[in-house]
Amino acid sequence: MEIGIGLDQGLRLSFSEGREMVREAARLGYTSAWTPSNITQDAFQICGQWSRASAEVVPGGLTTGISVVPVPIWSAPALAAAAGTVGELSEGRFILGVGSGSIHSEAYRRSFGLEAHRPIGMMREYLVALRGLLAGESVDSDGPAVKLQGVKLGFTPPRVPLYLGALGEQMVRLAGELADGVGLNWCTPEQIAWSRERVAEGAKRAGRDPSAVRVAEYIRICVDEDEDAARRALARAVLGYALARPGASKALSYRGHFARMGFDEALTELEERRDRGAAEDELAERFPTELLQMVGYYGPAEGAAAHFRRLAEGLDVAIVRVVPAHRGPDAVAEVMQACRPELVTR
Repeated sequence: MEIGIGLDQGLRLSFSEGREMVREAARLGYTSAWTPSNITQDAFQICGQWSRASAEVVPGGLTTGISVVPVPIWSAPALAAAAGTVGELSEGRFILGVGSGSIHSEAYRRSFGLEAHRPIGMMREYLVALRGLLAGESVDSDGPAVKLQGVKLGFTPPRVPLYLGALGEQMVRLAGELADGVGLNWCTPEQIAWSRERVAEGAKRAGRDPSAVRVAEYIRICVDEDEDAARRALARAVLGYALARPGASKALSYRGHFARMGFDEALTELEERRDRGAAEDELAERFPTELLQMVGYYGPAEGAAAHFRRLAEGLDVAIVRVVPAHRGPDAVAEVMQACRPELVTR
């Protein structure tokens, strides 16, 4: 199992601080550095910076990856060009993760002026188009989501693996069928094992070797001697995933995922509090600790590596997603130290 580090733009690190954190990750033995793509500082440029910074520490630098780019707000050629550029800059050490965003949400589509698409069909179209473009091929596509006629990149990058961010049964199978890896999130070891079975089903259906499809996941870790502060920080990190927006379906996405884990009643109570005007701090204080412990870690540094190891069972790439209890690079470094690979894999 490889151990990566996950740093997001919400950490509010400066670019120089981010580069130093990745250099430190390389010194500590992490093999990859990951960030998500949001409407904030560009994740592709961040990965390019990280690649060059880490190359000062280890030959060639760490592999960098974008965990999930929400494809509905990108065209396939623009996405392939950006990914191919980082692939070339990093000499083939870049992974592109893609996902459907919140295409199922009417509010999301309205915000970005998007048409409605079925998530599975949309991701199939993007994966096929991206694979062809990144391989230097001329791509034709006449699907509802991707329409291209004879489009080809002006350069042929090194191989850029495609990971599919997936949660539900059909999407995980699609990863097995068409992607190089699957990116999981907020899963227990039992859910990781279930996902591997679905990956294998998709791979076999496509005549592929299931072992060729890597299983990766972010595992959130918050380290602080003040256990209550760490608990609240981790709870704030999960709130945006766990609570359904007013009027949205509670059966879809992560809300449905956590409900199937047995937390529907607790999350409904939190949603009702939120709708009555409760602040985020109150919601975080009341968030079920059992759920936090099932999918992440909060507490003193000495307990982090063992808990991470248990949650990472069954993964090919386990990513320490840093959730700091306090702002600043020192809090980030503390998490990195607590889960450094030598502690996790021994």
